[in-house]
Amino acid sequence: MSKVNNIFKWDYHSDQPCVITNKAFKKQQKKQYLFEYLRMFLLFGLVFPMAFFWQFLGRFPKTKMQIGIGVNLDKGEEQYALVEELGVKHLLIRMPLWEIDRVDEFVQFAKNFGEDKVILINVLQDREHIKNLSLFKKSIQIIFDKFQGIATEYQIGNATNRTKWGFFSVSEYLRFYQIAQSVRDACFPQLKLLGSSVIDFEYYYTASALFNFKQVKFDKLSSLLYVDRRGAPDNRQYGFDLKNKINLLAAMLHLSAKSKNEIYITEVNWPLKNTAPFAPTSEKECVSELEYEQYMQNYINIVKKTQKISRLYWHQLIAPGYGLVDNRDGKIRKTPAFYEFKQLIKTI
Repeated sequence: MSKVNNIFKWDYHSDQPCVITNKAFKKQQKKQYLFEYLRMFLLFGLVFPMAFFWQFLGRFPKTKMQIGIGVNLDKGEEQYALVEELGVKHLLIRMPLWEIDRVDEFVQFAKNFGEDKVILINVLQDREHIKNLSLFKKSIQIIFDKFQGIATEYQIGNATNRTKWGFFSVSEYLRFYQIAQSVRDACFPQLKLLGSSVIDFEYYYTASALFNFKQVKFDKLSSLLYVDRRGAPDNRQYGFDLKNKINLLAAMLHLSAKSKNEIYITEVNWPLKNTAPFAPTSEKECVSELEYEQYMQNYINIVKKTQKISRLYWHQLIAPGYGLVDNRDGKIRKTPAFYEFKQLIKTI
C-alpha cells in the first residue's frame, strides 16, 4: 500500500491496512472535518426516524439473493480448482490502486476463472489516489479499459468509513467516487458502479452518502455488513439484529434519490481462533471453526429471507485468519465452512 510519511501500511497477514499509529497525523486530518462530522450526526438524527418507520410502511422490491466469494491474486492458482469445486459463479476480485502497474496480472487472474463467472472488481483506494484525483482518474480509466469484456460491475472504494483505509470524511469519498463516475459516464456507459462501501453498522456514514446535494449516483448500494463483534448474527447491537439492520438499510435506500433499490453485501466473515497474526481482530472476537460454520449458515439464511439483498459475497476463499480455506505451511486445508458454503450454493 502506498505510504504518506510511512503512515499507511498494509498487513499482508490479515489482508487489510494496519491501524494508523501516528495519532498526531490522524488527529490533524480529522480536525479538518469536525464541522462535517457534526453535520453527519445531525443528518442521521433526521434520517434515522424516517427510515425506522419507513421500513414498516414502504414497499422495498423483493429480490432473490445470489451468493459469491472473494478471491485474491496473491492467494495462488489453487483458487481456480476450489472455485469450481464450490460451484460458485459470482466472484469479487480486489484491484488495489497501489498495484496499478500490475493490472495485467489481475486481468489474467480474472480471465483464468472462465467465461461463465460473473466478476465484481473491488477498487481498493490508497491515500495517494485520494489526494491526487488526477492520478485516480488516470488509474480508474486504465482499470475500466483493461477489464472490458471481463467485468461490468465495480465497487469504488472499500471500508470508506475507516481512516486506516485512507478516507477521513464522507466528502473525501464522494469526490473520489465522482471521478470514477465521470470517467464511466464519458467512456464506459455500460458499467455499473457500487458505493458507498461502509463497513459495519455505522449507518450515519451511509446516510451522508445517500442524502446530500452532490452529483453522485450509485447504481447499486454496497455494504460491508459485518456482525462478527456481536457473535451470532441474531445477536443485537443497539437493539438491532442482522435482519433489523438490513431492513433499516433498505429503508434508507428507498428514501434516497442517490441509488436504485438494489443492495450488495460485499464483505462478511468471522475471525478464527488461534490464527494470529492472520486474524483481522483480537483473539477476543475470534470463534472456532465449527462456530464459524454455524454463524455463516445462519447469516446467509437470514439475509436470504429478508428478500432485500441482491448479492452477498463471503470474504474470502483462502485466508487462514477468516476464510474458508487455510493455506498455512503451503498446504491447502478446507475448513468445515468450505463444505457448508458448497451446500449453501446449491440451495440459493
